Amino acid sequence: MEVILHLRQIINEFILQLESRHEQEDLEQEEQQHRQNIRNQEAILIHLMCEVVNLLHSGASSSLELQLPRLSLVSKGGAGSGQQAQSSREPDQLSHQLSDSKTAFISCYLSNRGIDFSALYQSNLQDFIAYKGDKYHEDKNTLGFINFGLSENKHCIDLLTERLSQSDMNYIDDDLLQYPDWKGHAFLREEVARFLTYYCKAPDLLDPGNVVVLNSSLSVFLTLTMVLCDPGDAFLIPTPLYSGFTLTSHLYSKVELIHIHLQSKMDTQTFQLIMDKLEKALLEAKFKGEKVRGLVLCNPNNSLGNIDTLDSLKEYLEFAKRHNLHVIIDETYMLSEFRASIPFHSVLNMKSLPDPNRTHVIWGTSKSFGISGFCFGTLYTHNKEVVSAVGAFGFLHGIAGLTQHKLCRLLQDGEWIDNVYLPTNRSRMQVAHRYITNKLKTMKVRFLSRGSGLYIWVNLKEYLDPCTFEEEQLFYRRFLDNKLLLAPGKAYMCKEPGWFRLTFTDKPFRLKVAMQRFSEALTHKKQNWIEKQLENALVESVSSPSTRRSSSSSSSSSSPSSSLSFSSSSFVNVDTSHF
Repeated sequence: MEVILHLRQIINEFILQLESRHEQEDLEQEEQQHRQNIRNQEAILIHLMCEVVNLLHSGASSSLELQLPRLSLVSKGGAGSGQQAQSSREPDQLSHQLSDSKTAFISCYLSNRGIDFSALYQSNLQDFIAYKGDKYHEDKNTLGFINFGLSENKHCIDLLTERLSQSDMNYIDDDLLQYPDWKGHAFLREEVARFLTYYCKAPDLLDPGNVVVLNSSLSVFLTLTMVLCDPGDAFLIPTPLYSGFTLTSHLYSKVELIHIHLQSKMDTQTFQLIMDKLEKALLEAKFKGEKVRGLVLCNPNNSLGNIDTLDSLKEYLEFAKRHNLHVIIDETYMLSEFRASIPFHSVLNMKSLPDPNRTHVIWGTSKSFGISGFCFGTLYTHNKEVVSAVGAFGFLHGIAGLTQHKLCRLLQDGEWIDNVYLPTNRSRMQVAHRYITNKLKTMKVRFLSRGSGLYIWVNLKEYLDPCTFEEEQLFYRRFLDNKLLLAPGKAYMCKEPGWFRLTFTDKPFRLKVAMQRFSEALTHKKQNWIEKQLENALVESVSSPSTRRSSSSSSSSSSPSSSLSFSSSSFVNVDTSHF
């Protein structure tokens, strides 16, 4: 309100200045001053209007302090010809955090890329920053935030702390303190090749010369897009997708992601990538003049948890070969399956790849091993030219030598991994998953879970009225008010509003508190909806008593929110045989 009042005051002053100066336009000096004042006032008006737009975009009030970006005046071409505020984009154009924040961000100091990065930091990360500064602790901070939106595995921190504290981890020599090979130390690349050979069940020993080690799986992805594409080229990618792909492809490599939207249909194709969708997406892209260079896959999928069958993987790779497309396949979650009935198959398990020189596999330890702070990701590809090009980025995205040593020792310890870590991690994941899904069923919340990954894909469409992405964002803010972070589906380019990703790999006491907060948010949402319906009914009865009964009957049968019965008649799109 203060901004709007200030805006009105500025406009009134501007009009008065115009009127007073019209009489003096015959003097050149006055004219110059007049024009300068107009430019200054226009810049101020743009500044204030952008703040108003930013306020409107901020949505519902939250316990988190609203942080508006500090706006600067337009510099290129004067205020009148400066950079226009962009309108909100559909979820299949950019991540919603980027588009919403940049809508009202103008700067005379930053490049367009700088504006993108600054907007990302100030909007996309502000909730995470608030969480880092106010974390829940069972003794010291019981009112702090619990983060169910970030994909981190915290189940076996005790085991990892013990293993990483052993004496073999503390080795130091001169080489570890100097610059390593940009592709990674030879000892680590050799161990990665051995590790992937064993756990991917490769038919032959993988070649360490085909391994590149960088400081995250996402770093491997962004460098692949840069060495395989020119700015403006495109990759096909199914959605929902990992939001990091969107951010890095847009901010760094300037590569377009053409989304293949998977949807929650009531059949066997629920959120499944089928060949018809692939062929159609490629044909449409070519018709629009897009230069498609490849296909991006994530197996197991982030954020659905889907595990592709070996037959499906062969189909995707053969499709790519027919059209001379690269395939980037992210297998970061390959050791995170917790149901024996749904086995994981790596593409490295194939006896022969359809096009080995265009097949590139990404893996890392952040998820399955729960050591995201180590910042480790690796590439395996048969293409030596790609190895060389991606390896060059180790100059900027390499890993500290001491960290590489610890990672090597960890991956070498097959007995500990097979007999201690993996069984314990799988068991704790099963217990946590069972607890969360039982709670969701008690609350009559529908969800999708496919037996892999650190998360559950939760359907909260029934709580949105109307079912739009704007309402989804408001619901997300409601969870924040309850000191609970979730990941809204729009962040993953989901075509349908109302889906949220819920990470369940946390300690039992935090899971319990988090689900209490989750339930409270749903209860408040339901109560607000009931109050809204009562208010509408009251308004109707006052305005038109004679039609009250028929109008009420009509609204109850046709309203989009009439489905808010919160019943458990059926769990749509859920494989109930695995509950």
